[in-house]
Amino acid sequence: DWASLDARPLPAWFDRAKVGVFVHWGVFSVPAWGSEWFWWHWQGQHDAAYERFVRRRFPPGTTYAEFAPRFTAHDFQPRQWAQLFQRAGARYVVLTTKHHEGFTNWGSPVSWNWNSVDTGPHRDLVGELGEALRESNLRYGLYHSLMEWFNPLYLADKQNDFKTQSFVLKKMMPELYDLVLKYKPDLIWSDGDWEAPDSYWNSTSFLAWLYNDSPVKDTVVVNDRWGRGCSCHHGGFYNCADKFRPGTLPDHKWEMCSSLDRLSWGYRSNMSLPEVMDEMSMIEELVQTVSLGGNYLLNVGPTKEGVIVPIFQERLLALGKWLETNGEAIYESQPWRVQMENTTGTVWYTSKGPVVFAIFLLWPRDSVLCLSSPIPSPGTQVTLLGFGGTLEWQKHPGKGMLISLPHMLPSPLPQSGWAVKLEGVK
Repeated sequence: DWASLDARPLPAWFDRAKVGVFVHWGVFSVPAWGSEWFWWHWQGQHDAAYERFVRRRFPPGTTYAEFAPRFTAHDFQPRQWAQLFQRAGARYVVLTTKHHEGFTNWGSPVSWNWNSVDTGPHRDLVGELGEALRESNLRYGLYHSLMEWFNPLYLADKQNDFKTQSFVLKKMMPELYDLVLKYKPDLIWSDGDWEAPDSYWNSTSFLAWLYNDSPVKDTVVVNDRWGRGCSCHHGGFYNCADKFRPGTLPDHKWEMCSSLDRLSWGYRSNMSLPEVMDEMSMIEELVQTVSLGGNYLLNVGPTKEGVIVPIFQERLLALGKWLETNGEAIYESQPWRVQMENTTGTVWYTSKGPVVFAIFLLWPRDSVLCLSSPIPSPGTQVTLLGFGGTLEWQKHPGKGMLISLPHMLPSPLPQSGWAVKLEGVK
């Protein structure tokens, strides 16, 4: 039951990791337009824009199933992906094994001809990426959608008000067990749960097996999307909602998932530069999330050929570069007694034992950083991450401290976000 499942302690690696990369990849990468919900908007909602798009680009009578052979993954280099994600500073990676379209990125035995081994790439994408990530010492998470929009078994169960479970017993559960036994994931990122209660999905019995008897029972971490009303209440860590920002420190481990393409999770061929998150927004989201005790999961959508487009690579590498300098304030950190300076919203705190980090997103105009929250002592030492030597500071006439920053920017380029390390403060 939920009471006992929720009492399971979260394996420590997840909280320590702080940074992950999310990958949305599937048949929706073929039309590469609108979003990864393409099929639903086109044939579930009959959205006029989607119908127009298909009429203009594809022969009359085209079905969604005909996109699958074009999902080739010709240029998919799992090792290159793994190296990129590692250089981005990620400690874990979550891949869509199956989105709501039902197409599986591995040779699922219960998804005949609607999987990446029987059609399209003719490759086990889940397995290949897993191998490459583990060579690079990255944790591997598997995203899995419980529901499938147009699966006849699912639609029949829905018609019966979810009193029957044909879809769960013949399709969904066999696949979840298969994923765990075959790939031994470190994380299961569940989704597509909202239409039916957890009793329909058999969520508690699956999680009981996962935590008690599965090959990953001691290390595996799961999120909170296991049935209508579970989100933010049950499961492992909480996602609550896409791009969730709590505002104050939650009392439960959580994760913020965000996407470099602000309008979609899957790849869009017509994406334009203003629609891509810039470096500053990315760092800001990361810092706010970690200060409030969350993990930051940043999404990219590869092309149907398996290419992570250069602008996404550039952003990921910028994140990695920032973490190279400032990672000490992020990885393995804990929220401090104060999460942000109330006055500005541009200074955020993290801590490690007695050490406190103040991460400031804007360089103060006179190069004097004013912090009202830390209480200094005569032995207080201040350093700027990525900059040699200690910094001068004095007690603030009111409360807190004034720190004299180096008079030049630590890097010639206007980057966003610097971290001072405070030792000997309360």
